[in-house]
Amino acid sequence: MALGTFAAPAASPLLVTARPRQWIKNVLVFAAPLAAGLLVRPGSLVALAAFVLASAGTYFVNDASDVAADRRHPVKSRRPVAAGLVPVRTAWLIGLGLSAAAPLVAALAGPATAGCVVAYLALTFAYSSWLKRVAVIDILAVAGGFLLRTIGGAYAAKVPMSSWFLLTALLGSLFLVTGKRLSELRRDGSGRAVLAAYPTSWLQQTMTMTLTGTVLAYAGWAFDFAGDDTSLPLLGLSLVPFLAALMRYSLLVSRGDGEAPENLLVSDRFLLVAGFAWAVMATGAIYFS
Repeated sequence: MALGTFAAPAASPLLVTARPRQWIKNVLVFAAPLAAGLLVRPGSLVALAAFVLASAGTYFVNDASDVAADRRHPVKSRRPVAAGLVPVRTAWLIGLGLSAAAPLVAALAGPATAGCVVAYLALTFAYSSWLKRVAVIDILAVAGGFLLRTIGGAYAAKVPMSSWFLLTALLGSLFLVTGKRLSELRRDGSGRAVLAAYPTSWLQQTMTMTLTGTVLAYAGWAFDFAGDDTSLPLLGLSLVPFLAALMRYSLLVSRGDGEAPENLLVSDRFLLVAGFAWAVMATGAIYFS
């Protein structure tokens, strides 16, 4: 009884610090095998577990290292470490422990996957300590984290990655991250000093560039995948809901609603319908054509 009473309240702040709502980003490890027409493989699940451990570990380390600044922030001061619900020492120990465990788990899927996890950890720690204050580099660093998840998942599933696929993943990541920065700038700055270096017009231009590039790269991948088979052009037609979703997301960002892409992608009805239509068409073309 005493143990249960003690453990229950302690679990919640730790879970909050681990940011489970952010773990949805790690499903990118399934992108390459699914795009190659393969079902989820055991290696993909190992990669997912490794990136969940890595991302959770970096959140603990980030909150422990930024505790002084977070306590002065109107929103971040409510984070468990800043609020004193999780001791700073505990956050450091858990963060470093999870970060050390992640590559070991990833190694079960192969050394290349472990290398991607190590690169992700190095990039994330560099971002937290320095890169997040450097204009342009901060956007590239966050997008790089998305790309490393995708590449790590491909290595784990042992599937090849086409140049068009990688380009779609890279430009799509840049589109989402740029939209997040634009929404933050238009809202209230969200406490990011780097936002002062970004003119709104530049972020808008970058969003337009990456949106266009993402669509063209996806079209290249879709038509390359289909080859000369025109009997069931579903993959090419899937470009329509794909483009509609990106345009809708761009509209929402222009209204200042792109600060949390992981929430927006699963809450906006238009995006859900377009995403479902795209998934049905792409799945039908890849698995049943």
